[in-house]
Amino acid sequence: MLRIALADDQALIRHGLKALLETLGGIQVVVEAENGDALLAALATHEVDAVLTDIRMPGRSGVGVLKALRQRGNPVPVILLTTFDDPQALKEGISAGASGYLLKDAQPETLKHVLESAVRGERIFQPGPAMPVGTQTENLAAAGLTTQEAAILRLVAGGYSNKEVARHLGIAMGTVKNHISDMLRKLDARDRTHAVLKAIAGHLLSKEDPTND
Repeated sequence: MLRIALADDQALIRHGLKALLETLGGIQVVVEAENGDALLAALATHEVDAVLTDIRMPGRSGVGVLKALRQRGNPVPVILLTTFDDPQALKEGISAGASGYLLKDAQPETLKHVLESAVRGERIFQPGPAMPVGTQTENLAAAGLTTQEAAILRLVAGGYSNKEVARHLGIAMGTVKNHISDMLRKLDARDRTHAVLKAIAGHLLSKEDPTND
């Protein structure tokens, strides 16, 4: 049973997340807080396996909570929740040592997957296909893929179309197509699906990517 601390300044969302988590099985919300300071106060007296917190809250933000916990010497995994895809927030979360970053409209199974992975010591970030960072990035680079090609491969593995990839990465459709052509050549793959399958077989991408369902 995973013991979770949950924080969100919107009561409706907080209560909904708590109910959702506890219906997934194997998860118990033992701390429920309406802001960052209340969360920190509760964590001073409650031991939890992971923290799930809104990244934007009045007063102390989710990143602020994370920094305060690390200053205390508390290594508990912290997953940051957000309503909008915010690259700057993602960057801040990664730099502060977050174990995960997730959109609030993620599928329940994805949320559970991220929590369980964080407790195992993995770092998983969305939007984009949820997967551990670090090892896979190194593997993709070793396969000869550029950072941009690796990002595109992850999105393709998550079922994104060329148009969606272009919008997500802020690049032109033609650029996406060129990168995919180069990626297929480097992986010796005949098409996008073959490239993803070869990447999975070569342990370049996670087989347990929930966005591939």
